[in-house]
Amino acid sequence: MTYWLAKRRTVQQTDTIQRFDPRFWTVNFPRPAMASVVTTAPDALRVDAVFRKADDLIGLIWESEDKWDHPLLAYDTQRDYSRLTLSFRWRSAGVLPLDAVNGPTLTIEGRNAAGNARAWYVRLWNYAEGTPTDAQVTLRFSDLSGGFLLPSEADPVYPADIDRLFISLVAPGYGAGNAAPFAPSVDGWVELTGMSCQGHKPMLTIGDVMVPPHGLSMCTGYDDAYNLTPARVLREIRGLGYRGSINHYIGMSHFYAMVPDGAGGFVVDPALPAMNPAARRWHEAFMAGTAAMGHTVIASQSYELLAQNCPSEWQQRAEHGDPARTGWVPPSALLSPANPQAVAWLRKVALALVALMQGAGLPIRYQVGEPWWWMTLDRRICIYDDAAKAAFGGNPVSIPDMGANLNAAQKAILDQAGAMLAQSTAELCAAVKDASGAAGAETLLLAFLPTVLDPVTPEALRANLPVGWASPAFDTLQLEDYDWVTAGKDALRAQARVIAEARLNYPRERQHYLSGFVLLAENAATEWARIDDAANEAVALGVAETFVWALPQVSRDGYTRLPGASGEDTMQSFDDVLFPLALGRDASVTPEFSTNVTITASGFERRNSLWSDARMRFDVGPGVRSDAELGELISFFRARRGQARGFRLRDPSDFSSNGMTGNPTPADQVIGTGDGATSHFALVKHYGQSADAQRRRITRPRSETLRVSVNGAETGDFTIEPRGVIAFTVAPPAGSIITAGFLFDVPVRFAQDSIDISGAEFAAGEAPSVPLVELREDA
Repeated sequence: MTYWLAKRRTVQQTDTIQRFDPRFWTVNFPRPAMASVVTTAPDALRVDAVFRKADDLIGLIWESEDKWDHPLLAYDTQRDYSRLTLSFRWRSAGVLPLDAVNGPTLTIEGRNAAGNARAWYVRLWNYAEGTPTDAQVTLRFSDLSGGFLLPSEADPVYPADIDRLFISLVAPGYGAGNAAPFAPSVDGWVELTGMSCQGHKPMLTIGDVMVPPHGLSMCTGYDDAYNLTPARVLREIRGLGYRGSINHYIGMSHFYAMVPDGAGGFVVDPALPAMNPAARRWHEAFMAGTAAMGHTVIASQSYELLAQNCPSEWQQRAEHGDPARTGWVPPSALLSPANPQAVAWLRKVALALVALMQGAGLPIRYQVGEPWWWMTLDRRICIYDDAAKAAFGGNPVSIPDMGANLNAAQKAILDQAGAMLAQSTAELCAAVKDASGAAGAETLLLAFLPTVLDPVTPEALRANLPVGWASPAFDTLQLEDYDWVTAGKDALRAQARVIAEARLNYPRERQHYLSGFVLLAENAATEWARIDDAANEAVALGVAETFVWALPQVSRDGYTRLPGASGEDTMQSFDDVLFPLALGRDASVTPEFSTNVTITASGFERRNSLWSDARMRFDVGPGVRSDAELGELISFFRARRGQARGFRLRDPSDFSSNGMTGNPTPADQVIGTGDGATSHFALVKHYGQSADAQRRRITRPRSETLRVSVNGAETGDFTIEPRGVIAFTVAPPAGSIITAGFLFDVPVRFAQDSIDISGAEFAAGEAPSVPLVELREDA
């Protein structure tokens, strides 16, 4: 397996779409408003809007530049709308009609003929025929003007340099700057049907790659995809080679229904439906589209809500009343498993998810995502909300620092908290299974190991990885550890998996693994490499499914997972066998570099070294001295299929970390410095003593000769992984010097697909030429 961070299309397959294709419109709005856009036909879309304040404004948007799709799937940027006509039928309800003063307006953002940024405000009613709620709209961009009244207020649009089109939607009773809440919320909708684009350049080139299936599945989240059409999201997943399950987190900030809280904000109301109309419409389309593609959905629900919308009494709290808050901006709150109203609302949402999957004909797969008792940055656990304190007897023991040595009473209350958490998740899963009826349901638990198994807070697992979750409490255990993955903390990852598997006892075939994610785009190159390796590791471990978290970061960074080889290409490219020593004893050795030398007109030289490490060449022909050895050479050559397969060669002049041929000691070569997190160190050999010493990667050590020390103390607490990588069980402490000694071979291949041997010349004592070339394995 391998991957690629694509920045742009080059030779990949393309197709064309009609400009203004309904799949590629988006919506946007400020909180607390809500909206979604879905495709209802190849030439139609629908916007569902939820207005919660008098000044809420929702936009339906077309962007000239595709800012949302993966680079291999994006449409080409086209800012020239000259001589282009967009037409559609407009139907609406619950929004101001076309003829109203603040009715639907097309805002065109771009530049004028002089290149100066500006916007035009085009009243759609000026270009409509029909009624204010059911009209045919025709927009000829080369004959389009802003202004409320035409022609008296005409402001001609310059159509050749447009960035964005924005159709504004507001509720009846709209007032700019009027933040008065609507009680209840105002629901509206708009449909654009029969959408047609004609005239000059009505088509756009779009990426049309179809990456072959590679065995991984995809994660999405509604909080990241609410502004896109489900069709667009699913097109990306399919095109990038993801199959099987889609792990879909419904989020913590967009799906729910709310009422005014009396203090200028809005709060979740358990008496309202579990989802607001816009989110419900989006999820109906998403589930239906998933089923049509032959995928399944794992509907993921967490104990998390945007803090500003979370009822105060539902929230987990630290000992002195501080509410649990995540580090997201704006922050989310954690729901208390002890609060019956909060748990009842979670159950209501879970049943809504079941109904959505049933409506689409999908199997019921329900995930409880990362349920835990929150811990603050100063390591205070949030098990002290009123409902939890009452459940613990009214005056639970204090735990001021989860990183301290805890006494028996403190451990006992953590066990009680864990049992309470397990009970609440069991109630959710039981409700899901009951609602699923005879068809049954798969229940899944997602545990985030860097939090629940942080070695700084070793007793946290009592509360946050309770034994009540042990098999068969759930059908499937899902593990994720992305903080450790992207930080390279592989020793912690390995230890945590051992603990989780021993504590919960789910076999690998009943486990999933979530690999990701890259928070900041500037870290993409380093962190995607680690994420991809972690996904490979999970596949090798034999877990049932491996997911990439998540689609927005995949698209942003161009992460492209490529499938493994198949058919005849699965032949091993390297045979881990040694070239017969007797034949290689008299090999000629040629280290070579690649250097560009430029001689100036004045005779001076400029030299540019292209390789940081020498590449070795050998000729093993001189070692062949008899007919028997000649036969052995030919047999070995045929077994390698000429150049096709690599093998090991003992360089007769340089095969040890100690000098060139000495006996290895654990202090021979410095291979790294510990940082307390990194557990993997590659074997290297240095030539020279200065800071400019040439560094050679050793990928084929003799494992039985390997000796390793940490700060001068020899250790055996490691394993040797492929290509000469040392994996410590426990990451060496920060500042420690890691050294190693070893014997090694050189990975080589035959330099050509034929061996020319003259019987007469060989009989006369002339050795054949059998060139070998070193293989680069350190990439």
